Amino acid sequence: MKTRFKPKYSIKKGDQVVVISGSGKDRNNPRQVLAVYPDETSPRVLVEGINIKTKHKKPNAQNPQGTIVKEEAPIALSNVMLWDAKAKAATKIRRERKDGKAIRISKKSGEVIK
Repeated sequence: MKTRFKPKYSIKKGDQVVVISGSGKDRNNPRQVLAVYPDETSPRVLVEGINIKTKHKKPNAQNPQGTIVKEEAPIALSNVMLWDAKAKAATKIRRERKDGKAIRISKKSGEVIK
């Protein structure tokens, strides 16, 4: 990815989001973002408890039986929206500069998003 025109996303690691489309769709239950994977064509996010996949692990010295592990897989960034705790709803953001730093402000409640 080129660093000159790096895309800006409104969602960061640690934010509370709601899933607005897909099999895990729930607009009333906020979940935490575990990771953001930026990409020019299809940015993705890893959301806690969403898009659970089962992975079969081969037997090894520590585990001679092998195991089946359930873990989250990333979903498209367009399928989530930022959660506004004050308005208790999904919201868009607007950006402003304060003291030389870019801050995110909720469009619904007008509160600064940390």
